[in-house]
Amino acid sequence: MGMSREIRADYAQMEMMPPCLEDWVPLDHPARFLRAFVEALDLAEMGFRQRESAEGAPNYAVDLLLKVWLYGYLKRLRSTRRLEEACREHLSLVWLTGRHAPDHNTLWRFWRDNLGALRRVFRAGVRVAAEQGLVGMICHAVDGTKIAAVASARTTEHQEDLERALQRVEASIAEMEAAVEKAEEEEAGEYALPESLQEAEKLREAIRASLGRMQEVEREHLHPGEPEARLMPCGGRKEPAYNAQAVVDAQAGIIVAETAVNAESDNQMLVPMLEEVKANLGSVAEETVADGGYSSAGQLGEAEARGYEVIVAPGVETGGPHQGEYASAKFQYNGERDEVICPRGERLEFEGQQPKGPHQPPVRRYRCQSFQECPVRERCSRSKRGRQIEVGPQHAAVMRQRAKRRDPAKRALLRRRKVIVEPVFGILKQVEGFRRWTVRGLENVRTQWALVCTAYNLKKLCKAWKHRLAIATVYFLPRPSPSALVRENAPLLRWSHLRFEF
Repeated sequence: MGMSREIRADYAQMEMMPPCLEDWVPLDHPARFLRAFVEALDLAEMGFRQRESAEGAPNYAVDLLLKVWLYGYLKRLRSTRRLEEACREHLSLVWLTGRHAPDHNTLWRFWRDNLGALRRVFRAGVRVAAEQGLVGMICHAVDGTKIAAVASARTTEHQEDLERALQRVEASIAEMEAAVEKAEEEEAGEYALPESLQEAEKLREAIRASLGRMQEVEREHLHPGEPEARLMPCGGRKEPAYNAQAVVDAQAGIIVAETAVNAESDNQMLVPMLEEVKANLGSVAEETVADGGYSSAGQLGEAEARGYEVIVAPGVETGGPHQGEYASAKFQYNGERDEVICPRGERLEFEGQQPKGPHQPPVRRYRCQSFQECPVRERCSRSKRGRQIEVGPQHAAVMRQRAKRRDPAKRALLRRRKVIVEPVFGILKQVEGFRRWTVRGLENVRTQWALVCTAYNLKKLCKAWKHRLAIATVYFLPRPSPSALVRENAPLLRWSHLRFEF
């Protein structure tokens, strides 16, 4: 038998000279790209706050702490304690921080003091992607996804449950107060209040306080530790959650706009997301596609007024028999004669105006006058007064949107929405494991979502950077070590050589 040639660690081996840390980080490592990206930013202009202290140890620089946070989101390290540990154990992060290791309190204070500035890093990354030709501006897709909050659904308070509990507590207090009064009458002197009565009164005040908070925000469900979260469907059940929004460019899958809200639906988010795209890139795409959740007459009219080209899938129609052949969309409005024509050719006459809600313009109501003799009455409406159709001020915009969807080319573009935006959410949730927020409060959630989307874009930018770096290093044969390139100030390590500018 031959001798074993297994490779084993030789712990007795001593190095005559300490290894160079620069040689331990490959030339195309994402940490090098991240360093170039952060150093190209004007952090003061973006609003980052530099902590200053005349006494004690010097503060960590803003760019160093930002590098740590971005590295963490690239590597799925989203807690301050795990980042603190990584600063000592991840070789690439040791290189990136210059062997400095900020603790978790320092990292948390940097987050707390720079919520808005951290969100602006996303915009900087989008503009770099556009400069590098990764944003096509031909077609954008907008969508939202519900992500569970830190708070648990089991500890969410419900108005109905609290009201029943309040009734039970008040009944219990009434019984104990009656018992105290009876004892005072039968016994001489003053009767001390039992401890159970005092506890019940405290419970009553706590329940009343919770009901008061619900009344203030006009909600029937509220979590005491996460009052800004709302109950939303997450993984087949309703949990306290936030609604994460994103707009994705069709060319390379770059996220060009993002935000997080606590609105349960998307029907008021179309124009705000288009405005985010415009703020980030200066204009919107030639076409923006969205699913039926964004189907809102008001949003369609506002988008048209601002010159935004959108294609939105039809919303889900409700109302029992108001579907199929006699759906509201099949009724034609004649503005000149101020009437509505049903699919059978019958007239619906103007009945009056009706407000739809606060800060919303009224809608015009039209009602069928021949419903008693109509042979399809049961299929058209269950109302005893006949079918009613509402025509809002954005009716013309809605009609133009319906005509747009009849165009085969536009329908094909609308079908592409799924392959543009939904894979992004799949990657972030399944591959990156981001299925629950790790921070509390809407402002913190918005910052975390911005960093999640920033890291997603930076990975795509890093891939393009590696490709260009591989082409450029052909001119350096034989290929030198990273430390040699640093000593020679090779332009390959500077992203500005590859048009990394702001």
